[in-house]
Amino acid sequence: MLKPLKKKFEILEKIIRELKKSAVAFSGGVDSSFLLKYSIDVLGRENVVAVIEKGELYPEEETQSAIKLAEEFQVKYFIIEADQMKDTYFTQNPVDRCFHCKKDLFGNIKKIVPPDFCIVDGSNADDVKDFRPGEKSKKLFNVRSPLQEAELTKDDIRKISKEMGLPTWNKPSFACFSSRIPYGKKITREKLSRIEKAERYLKNKGFWQVRVRDYGKTCRIEVLPDEFAKILKERDEIVKELKKTGYLYITLDLAGYRTGSMNEILENL
Repeated sequence: MLKPLKKKFEILEKIIRELKKSAVAFSGGVDSSFLLKYSIDVLGRENVVAVIEKGELYPEEETQSAIKLAEEFQVKYFIIEADQMKDTYFTQNPVDRCFHCKKDLFGNIKKIVPPDFCIVDGSNADDVKDFRPGEKSKKLFNVRSPLQEAELTKDDIRKISKEMGLPTWNKPSFACFSSRIPYGKKITREKLSRIEKAERYLKNKGFWQVRVRDYGKTCRIEVLPDEFAKILKERDEIVKELKKTGYLYITLDLAGYRTGSMNEILENL
């Protein structure tokens, strides 16, 4: 392990030991999987629980993958059944949408875990560079972000996860389906469904990192630049299949996949 990474790792261990007991908001992604496994290694299984949120904003396969991983880690876990679509404020898709969503999540975790367990999430050092209103909700429930506090980046976490033999080390990044819809445009079950179908289709075609941004009858596909040739080669079939999901115009973003691309418009407000 490189010296700078080793130092961050030592800081992380110190932070987790100080928690004594932790409830990990667990999605099964790169960051939360590493945090859960390392928390178990440091604190012991009896002092760690995982909390998995299940709902329409996430594909069922992601939820099942998180459950399977928690079981492999042999850690106690809880499942929260979320229904953000009942929240009319959320469905109006305001700029602070994530704040209310995260507030509900952490509030629900607080209700089901013992009071001596500290809630932790998998936010990393890279997340501070993006617009993330959900971060403010952590203060309401004293939620800690050990990876962020130790200044571990996504790349750091992938490297350590690979050394630890975690199957998630090279897993694509994922965010809830509502992040595919421009702020101010209503979030509906119909939109979430067609986004899920379109992304599942592209992933099954072998595209590694995929986002289908929803603009009504138009979708904007984001894949990694080195996959442009593949998507253009298969464009006729892709257009045909994505039209079946409800889109009329199928576009490719030449800037390629990047985290938080829907936040770029905020810079011009």
